[in-house]
Amino acid sequence: MSLSSGTKLGPYEIVSPVGAGGMGEVYRARDSRLDRTVAIKVLPSHHSSDSALRQRFEREARTISKFSHPNICTLHDIGTHGLDYLVMEYIEGDTLEQRLSKGPIAPPQALVYGIQIADALDKAHRAGIIHRDLKPGNVMLTKSGAKLLDFGLAKLQEEVSVMAAALTEMTVETKRLTTEGMLVGTFQYMAPEQLEGKQPDARSDVFAFGAVLYEMVSGKPAFGGKTKASMIAAILSSEPPPLSSVQPLAPPALERVIKQCLAKDPDERWQSAGDIARELKWIAEGGSQASAPAQVIPHRRKLRYLPWATAAFAVTLAIVFGALLANRTPKPQPLIRALILPEENTTPLITQDNAGPVVLAPDGSALAYVATDAHGQILLWVRKLNEVHARPITGTDGANFPFWSGDS
Repeated sequence: MSLSSGTKLGPYEIVSPVGAGGMGEVYRARDSRLDRTVAIKVLPSHHSSDSALRQRFEREARTISKFSHPNICTLHDIGTHGLDYLVMEYIEGDTLEQRLSKGPIAPPQALVYGIQIADALDKAHRAGIIHRDLKPGNVMLTKSGAKLLDFGLAKLQEEVSVMAAALTEMTVETKRLTTEGMLVGTFQYMAPEQLEGKQPDARSDVFAFGAVLYEMVSGKPAFGGKTKASMIAAILSSEPPPLSSVQPLAPPALERVIKQCLAKDPDERWQSAGDIARELKWIAEGGSQASAPAQVIPHRRKLRYLPWATAAFAVTLAIVFGALLANRTPKPQPLIRALILPEENTTPLITQDNAGPVVLAPDGSALAYVATDAHGQILLWVRKLNEVHARPITGTDGANFPFWSGDS
């Protein structure tokens, strides 16, 4: 049932619809008592017919409302006005699902979101609350970071019906096929024990978290298939492609964290979301530098960030040539300085966190950097020092952190 603007649910007045999913419809509303904007989720009517289920939901809703976390959507109120509804914090931003439709997230930013989500899961698990339906569509990306939605709502459904609903329901934003003909749906993030109809626990959320983190970094679902049956089979018996094969810049330590999250046996997974958060913080702080993907750097030469103006950047390179031998007598080493401007209608991105610095080839013959072209597309550009113009590299959409191989 859709509610029109102006409809009142107790002290709340509906302003406009926001979205809909398997757990109900969401509306933007105004709290007339406190004069604030809130989000109201109207629950499906069949939940009201089961008194035991409704009592269990109310108990869990009260539990959720008692704790707060900066990365969990706050539950303000629950009510009944001809139908059951939840009153939640109104959050502006895109869902992680919407963001991933544009491509993968750079590993440094994915680590930030991963830490926030793991912290939120740990807080809820310590309070005895399991999410049960962690997926990109239930994560909002705001200016302040990631926020989890719908905590505990999946418990409204009996465990047997969770599977049935998952097999028939697609998330609102992903009623589509990927280019490979891959189905995307809620059950894509379910732990094996959930698919087998067993009672989930906090480690089931850990599995879903691993699948979400893998997708954030790689831009591809951890498990896929052209049919629902093949996707379920993949979750139960297959491993996702190695993260290093789809995102070479991801540190190996991050791949190990994700792999342990996705263990089929709950006893072999991380046993605590708090432990995952601490491990991700260690990686983000550089704890995995020793095992990070090798960026080839010339011996005793450091890469430097190079400054530029708003519309153009100037690179002053000091290239000191090796001693030129003539009659075995060393001659003074010449110093060459070059002023290099960006291409017309391009914008270098080297000062942005996710772009990386300008890097010099080991043989000193060329520079590589990240910039947007005239259409705003982010590409990798290479400028040979003996040429006038830089050229974009085809197929490097969304590139970041360029580095050279040892042979330049």
